[in-house]
Order: sequence, then C-alpha cells, then structure tokens
Amino acid sequence: MTQALAVLTEWVHLQYEERAAFTETYGFAGNQGAVNLEGIRFRPADKASDTLMVFMHPASTLQLLPVPCAMAETGAHVLCAGSRYQRNDTALIMEKVFLDLGAYIRHAKEVWGYKHVVLVGWSGGGALAVSYQAEAENPTITHTPAGDPVNVKGAGLIPADAVVYQAAHLSRAHLLAEAIDPSVKDELDPDEREVELDIYDPRNPNQPPYSPEYIQRYRAAQLARMRRITAWVKQTLAELKARDTGEMERPFIVHRTLADPRFLDPMLDPNDRKPRWCYMGNPETVNTGPVGLARFTTLRSWLSQWSLDDSCGNGLEGSKRIKAPLLVIENSADDAAPQTHPKMLYEAAASPDKTFRIIKGATHYYAGQPELLKEATALIRGWLQQRGLLEP
Repeated sequence: MTQALAVLTEWVHLQYEERAAFTETYGFAGNQGAVNLEGIRFRPADKASDTLMVFMHPASTLQLLPVPCAMAETGAHVLCAGSRYQRNDTALIMEKVFLDLGAYIRHAKEVWGYKHVVLVGWSGGGALAVSYQAEAENPTITHTPAGDPVNVKGAGLIPADAVVYQAAHLSRAHLLAEAIDPSVKDELDPDEREVELDIYDPRNPNQPPYSPEYIQRYRAAQLARMRRITAWVKQTLAELKARDTGEMERPFIVHRTLADPRFLDPMLDPNDRKPRWCYMGNPETVNTGPVGLARFTTLRSWLSQWSLDDSCGNGLEGSKRIKAPLLVIENSADDAAPQTHPKMLYEAAASPDKTFRIIKGATHYYAGQPELLKEATALIRGWLQQRGLLEP
C-alpha cells in the first residue's frame, strides 16, 4: 500500500487589471480597476513535478473536497483555484470566469514554470474546464450574452494539456433546466402553483414511478418556465439600456429551483443514488431554500450562467470543439450530476483521445468512501501517466 505523502499548503493570490462598467463583487475584489483571485496550492514535500493539476469551480472553493487533497497525497501538484465569484454566484459572468482561469494557467506556466497543466473539472467545474479549453484552443467570444464587451478572444488563453471531467454535469444551465420547478405560475408569488406539476404536493395525482407521458409534459413545462424568465430578462435589459441612466443591472429571485423528478423516482435515469435525497439534502427543502440553484441572480448573470439558450458555459457544446485528451468519469451513485450527462458529453466530444470510465458505487463527494476515492485517484493518475503528463 502506497503511503500518503506529506503535503505543503500555499495560499495563492493573483491580481490582473480589468476595467468594468460597474462593480459586481463586494469590497476590494473588483472595484479598484483590478481583479483579485485567491487559491490554494498543494505540493508534496520534497517532490517536484512538471505538471500542475488545476481544479476550479465557477462559484465554489474546492480545497476542502476529498479529490484534490487525495491527488496531492499521491505526489501530484494541485491548485484549487477560486474565481472572483467564489462562494457567491449571484452576479457570476461565465465569460469572466474563463479569464480568471486563464490567469491561473498563465501564472502556472510563466511564473511557477510548470511544463504541463491538466484541468480537472469536478461537478460544476466540468463544464467550466471543457468550455475554457474550447475557447483556449479556438477563441471566439467577444461579448457576453447580454451584449457587454468581454475580450476572451483576445486574452491569449493558454490551453491545458488534458482535461478530466469528473462527476460533472453538462452546464449550470442544463442542471437548472432539469431541476427548476415547473409548477410556478407567477414568478412574484411562489405559492401560485399548478398542482399537477408540483411533485412535492401530495394532491398531485402523478406520483412515482412517473409515466413517460408525465415526464415529457414535466420537462416541456420546465423548459417553458426557463424561457419565460429569459424573455423577461432580455426585455428588462433592453428597457434599462433604453433609459440610458445610471441604472444598468437588476437583481431578482428565482423561486423553487430544485424539483428534478429523478430525486423522487429512482427509475428515471437509474443509477445507485439514494432515493428522495440529493447532494444538498432533502430536495423538497432545497427547492425553496437559500442554496437552491439560481436562487439569487441578476439579469446579466441569468443569461451568462443559467439560460440554456444563451450561456457560453455549455460543456456539451464546448466538448465538440476540443482536441486535448479527455477523461470522463461517471460516479454511479452520483446524487448531483445526472446519470445521463457524462456519457452525453463523452459521445459529443471531438477529442481524438477520449476515455470513459465509471466508478461503481461512488457518490458525488465520495463521502465515507475512501476506497472509491482511492480508485478514482488511481484512475486519473494512471491515465495521465500513460500520456506522459504525470510522473510515476
């Protein structure tokens, strides 16, 4: 049995210039003409490496999660990179997260001197990693979906040498489109609901296991609600621009956003997940709670982050454009990323070197599953070593 190595922990601070029309993040983070980024680098003591594995999530920090720490304990150099929006996705603009990730990769290559960079996209970081790679290989973005200039195309993003897509969903927009509660009839009154589309209402005659006809109706109603919100967002943005005043943005609340019938009916896209449970707890509670998907957002952030028809953080589309080696890992008991998403991304990926693997029984966080975490870590290490991207 390989003994875990002692790991050194280093706080990382990056800063780069950016001029924005208005402040999006609180405090010193972005209102002084510069973006400040914070991350944590893990390095095994007395073990050099030519490769840095970069973990990044658009809105979360990853240094407390088991996978990055476990990789470092095996001898890998790991960076858990936080975006400018870490722990608060209210005003998140995906295109700006690409720029943040690009700043970390440039620092890794030009300052730290790593020869190889591997993007490890776990959970919401999967779509980010694939979308970033697509833009780094073939940059196209000059504006956000709201029409604001953002120079991703001219930023000189450095492509990663490989991408690992682990326990991840296709995009934040895809996840919301399959989780948003279609029973809401009035966006300003969450109690105004259609009973037959409320899977948490005991009066609903449609109960698990759901019929294919009901699921078809339900999914169509979810998409219709998403597009109603998008239409309102675009109309409101247009009205604000037409006023030509200092009012440029508007925050709003999206009620009831975690009602994926998969969580109540294990026969839908079956895997080994626990029924009537999800990665954030009781789905009925999360549906109305403060941590629900897209609960607090803004006009621009909705289009960039949550609109299925507009977001550039679309892993499925990004995968069609990448050429770098790609490893896709599905956790068979995942209670966050839908079972269908990893295989869909793998099949769509244009990379000539792509691999699909399943970790049987693994949950989203590998919580209480040290042997499965070890299996996942060994899988990633072996795959990278086969391609000369990680030392034995």
